[in-house]
Amino acid sequence: MTFRRGIWGVMIVALALILSPLAFAGETATDSVVEAPVVATDSVPPPLLGPDLTGPPTWHGMVTNLPGDWMKYYRATFREEEIGYYGGIAVVTGVLVATDDRTYQFSKRLNSTYPTVKTLSNFFANDFGDGAAQMTLAAAYAAYGLTFSNDRALRTASQTVQALLSGGLVVQVLKHITGRESPYVSSSPTGIWRFFPNQYYYAKRVPHYDAFPSGHLCTSTSTVIVIAENYPEITWIRPVGYTLLGLIAVSMVDIGIHWYSDYPLALAIGYTFGMIAVHPNGYDVWHFGQDNAGSVKLSASPMPGGGAGLTASVNLR
Repeated sequence: MTFRRGIWGVMIVALALILSPLAFAGETATDSVVEAPVVATDSVPPPLLGPDLTGPPTWHGMVTNLPGDWMKYYRATFREEEIGYYGGIAVVTGVLVATDDRTYQFSKRLNSTYPTVKTLSNFFANDFGDGAAQMTLAAAYAAYGLTFSNDRALRTASQTVQALLSGGLVVQVLKHITGRESPYVSSSPTGIWRFFPNQYYYAKRVPHYDAFPSGHLCTSTSTVIVIAENYPEITWIRPVGYTLLGLIAVSMVDIGIHWYSDYPLALAIGYTFGMIAVHPNGYDVWHFGQDNAGSVKLSASPMPGGGAGLTASVNLR
């Protein structure tokens, strides 16, 4: 328990280090929306909108925005332009399924042979990946925002919870459809898939049905995305966050909670809902682009030099 309390203390201190310079420096530069340039032509898609930086969130937005988030996810996912993207996820998932037994057995041996690996795996899987860390981080942002009247911290807290809830429900629906065994209770080399399982049995023996996709990695991914999008000038958030995602993923295989093939779709879902939460007005265009008459393509990229906002360009083809 002492070790865990110490880690939580480190997380809160790290959060303070991230936010305190911003409070004293002011929010003007980072809370302004950078408008995308628009070319005057009827074939150009709607203007690109950046993060929602228009003021403090409503207290209920993290819940009332959920239906809209699911609709945006549906529109962004089930479209012709995304066939290749999700086809790629399916191919990668299939390749990983074929190697799941070997990779799990290797990780299992490491976990049982080396006490340090076991300790670290339990820490990253159970203390970082189970949702409690993400909710604690959101609460810390909320406390900071309320204490220092910091709108950006309040938005980050609200959007983090929003992404956790919206993406988490989609993952739970998929789990209840696919019914895949977790490695540590598996009765076949890569775990049996029981599609549309009996929900009574699911509730009684959850590990036998809930491996795919990974809710741990989905919620962790959306949290990293929300924080990184709200603080684009802090360039180390993404590399540190992505490193933590990797450690969480490896650790969950080590202790037998997940297979590696549970991750590609989870990463995609977590990323998508994180972006939807931060970009409520322009995510469809931001992420996927839009073609009209086969001649115009709208693309977006971060501001040069690490500044806040997005730039957009229209390419004629």
